[in-house]
Amino acid sequence: MDIPRPQKKKYGRYIAIGGGVVALVVVTVALSQLEPAAPSVERATVWMDTVEQGELVRQVRGPGTLVPEEMRWLSAVTAGRIEQRHVRPGATVATGDLLLEMSNPDVQLQALEAERQLASAQAALVSLRTQLQTERLNRKSQVEQIRIQANEADRTEESMISLGQKNLASDNEVLRAKETAAELRNRLALEEEQLRTVEASTEQQLALAQENVSRQRAVAQFQRDRVGSMQVRAGSDGVVQEIDWEVGQWANSGAVLARIAQPGKLKAVLRIPETQVRDIAVGQVATIDTRNGLVQGHVMRIDPASVNGTVTVEVALPDTLPRGARPDLSVDGTIEIERLENVMHVGRPAYGQAESQVGLFKLEPNGKEAVRVSVRLGRSSVNEIEIVSGLQPGDVVILSDLSSYDASDRVRIN
Repeated sequence: MDIPRPQKKKYGRYIAIGGGVVALVVVTVALSQLEPAAPSVERATVWMDTVEQGELVRQVRGPGTLVPEEMRWLSAVTAGRIEQRHVRPGATVATGDLLLEMSNPDVQLQALEAERQLASAQAALVSLRTQLQTERLNRKSQVEQIRIQANEADRTEESMISLGQKNLASDNEVLRAKETAAELRNRLALEEEQLRTVEASTEQQLALAQENVSRQRAVAQFQRDRVGSMQVRAGSDGVVQEIDWEVGQWANSGAVLARIAQPGKLKAVLRIPETQVRDIAVGQVATIDTRNGLVQGHVMRIDPASVNGTVTVEVALPDTLPRGARPDLSVDGTIEIERLENVMHVGRPAYGQAESQVGLFKLEPNGKEAVRVSVRLGRSSVNEIEIVSGLQPGDVVILSDLSSYDASDRVRIN
């Protein structure tokens, strides 16, 4: 018969499993304590610069154009159709040269009507003058007749008084002579007063009629000038910069017909971003790049208003300019704002504005890694910016945009 064997306890297996679990926990904890691997950046794809201590020249830069200091704009006085064009842009013209010929029948009819009204006013003035002169002469003739009668009455009165004193005339005859003389003297005074009134009225009526003629003459001259303005002529010597009208086009009143640059000095008109114009002042030195050479000038005017995010700054230029400099030539201008002595500065990073706190990657001494540091930026220039704190002279920093590595405080440089 079979005899049962005693079973052995499996302690060794449990010990092995427990040891494995403990080892796994230890490894997991150890791995969790390790720092994640730093991302890598290709050295050729980033821009680096070294912090320096010394002078920093603050500048602002903006594009612009060369513009004549004196420009003549020719506008349409009246609407009209372009009938003929005699010059094109670039032509040199003298004062009075014919540029364009326009036509407008309505304006010509208005000029003829103004001439007719002027002739009518002049005829009315002549007629009124004749009428008033005739009336004045008639009134003056009546005055002379009454004066003669009054003088005769005075003599008769004197005679009657003398005869009455000699008892050769009755008292009634003397009294009648006196009354007749007095009546005629009164009539003479009234007629003379009426004559003066007529003469004053004549002067006033003639003055009013003359003013009407003057007004009609001014209206007629205005209409003649409108007709003459359709012969568009150069108002000064210079070079035609713009005349973009073709035969048959209709130009409204006030439309710019031509632009003439008068000979003389040129100036640079720069468009500076409104965020950088606050430190610009009249008199500051400016350098203008004409593509054919650099020209030194100075700021002469700053526009008080901002247009589309830029402010217009005018720069005065010397009389002698590089060959090829001409109106409307595109240029670049750099204005020197100030010079900062003995400050830390570095190339301007791709991100971060002046007077702000930014994070920059500083290259480690081994040259293979860069660590993020907090840097306080100060005043800025076109290509450089002041370092207030966070870096030291000789530090090498990455100026390229590494915003994609914001989650990392360290990068490897391959």
